[in-house]
Amino acid sequence: MNNLIKFSKLIFYFLNIILFILYLFPGSIFGYFLYNDLNIQPQITRDFIISSNHFYAFALLSIFGFFAYHKTKNINFLSLYLIFLSIILEFFHLIIPYRGFEFSDLFGNLAGVIFVVIIYKVISRYA
Repeated sequence: MNNLIKFSKLIFYFLNIILFILYLFPGSIFGYFLYNDLNIQPQITRDFIISSNHFYAFALLSIFGFFAYHKTKNINFLSLYLIFLSIILEFFHLIIPYRGFEFSDLFGNLAGVIFVVIIYKVISRYA
């Protein structure tokens, strides 16, 4: 079990690096490779009120983070880290070329983190 937790921490750190690269790159890396256009962002599913891509990205990051750090004293710090990361990275889009700040993206980021935090709290209460 200890190796599984170490592996999940490694995945969590790797996902953090990938998220930083994708967020801070001027334009869409996926759009460049799929459509040969930095301005096109591929959609996984349609957006509703929030950005679905952002929800999925931050939910995945949060799942690996909570799995890696469950039953440690760092869980509250992890929650704050993920919330602030979701806010700060979106605000960087104000200054990055070919990127734009959007409230739907910000709310998608926050919703992904908060969804996993709530699920974690419910599971840890009854487990």
